Amino acid sequence: MLDYCIAGLTILCERPDMDYKDYYSILGVARNASADEIRTAYRKLAMQYHPDRNPNDKQAEEHFKEINEAYQALSDPQKRARYDQLGQQYSDWERRGRPPGGFDWSQWTTPGGSRVEYSGNLDDLFGEGAFSDFFRSIFGGVGRRASPRPAAMYEQPVEIGLADAFHGASLQLESNERKLQVRIPPGVKTGSKIRVKGGAPDGSDLYLKVSVGPDSRFERDGEDLRTTVKLDVFTALLGGEVEVHTLAGKLRLTIPAGTQPEQVFRLAGRGMPALKSPDKKGDLFVKVKLTLPRHLTEEQQTLLQRVAQLQKTS
Repeated sequence: MLDYCIAGLTILCERPDMDYKDYYSILGVARNASADEIRTAYRKLAMQYHPDRNPNDKQAEEHFKEINEAYQALSDPQKRARYDQLGQQYSDWERRGRPPGGFDWSQWTTPGGSRVEYSGNLDDLFGEGAFSDFFRSIFGGVGRRASPRPAAMYEQPVEIGLADAFHGASLQLESNERKLQVRIPPGVKTGSKIRVKGGAPDGSDLYLKVSVGPDSRFERDGEDLRTTVKLDVFTALLGGEVEVHTLAGKLRLTIPAGTQPEQVFRLAGRGMPALKSPDKKGDLFVKVKLTLPRHLTEEQQTLLQRVAQLQKTS
């Protein structure tokens, strides 16, 4: 209650009697903190003091409510701007030595005003006690959005080799002092996302965004692979076999006589596995690169000259 004297009469008027809340101090950030810095600080503290991690701890529960309240105020640009204006005036009042009569809350409170919309589960956890009188007085009553914003998605890039994308891989991650074993399934491509349940800093799901690095031996085209193999001219002319590397191991490729330069052989089912059907694989296309001998013996030259003469007369 605050006294006003008008024409010699003392009139009692209802005025808010509450303490100012420093939301920046609650989150442990500077007043000029960016939105990302505020979000990061909130996630770290929210996970630390979440009721699920601190059962029957009233002090942690109250701190958790303060953290969420601070984030609701500072994560919304309009609410943050209003709060910053209030904070400036409150600081000026304190610098003046807190003059008698208290801080003038009249221009900042919104009794019966519009309801503040927010997304989250605070009311599910704490009911009407989720927000303080300070928050309700400054920003109005509290209501839930009809269409709440989706939860933030945590993504972390991870790069693997083509062989790991073929066979699948096991990665070990560290999150909030926890070690998580994550399985990368066969067939992933650049841009694939792997969900790690509960792997984010705040306990929500983490999504690994996969990038498959280049491989000097193979070129990937969807589920198909392309590679080259060197072939000497004599095997190309007469036929034979050549060793081919695949991601599943080596194999012998039969070369028919008369194979031409740049000829491509298709090896069915020797490509990449399909992500959702790893038993189904693409094909491996092998392009022949002919190699010519730089030096010939006299006998080789004689034989080749005879072959050339025969070719002309045939």
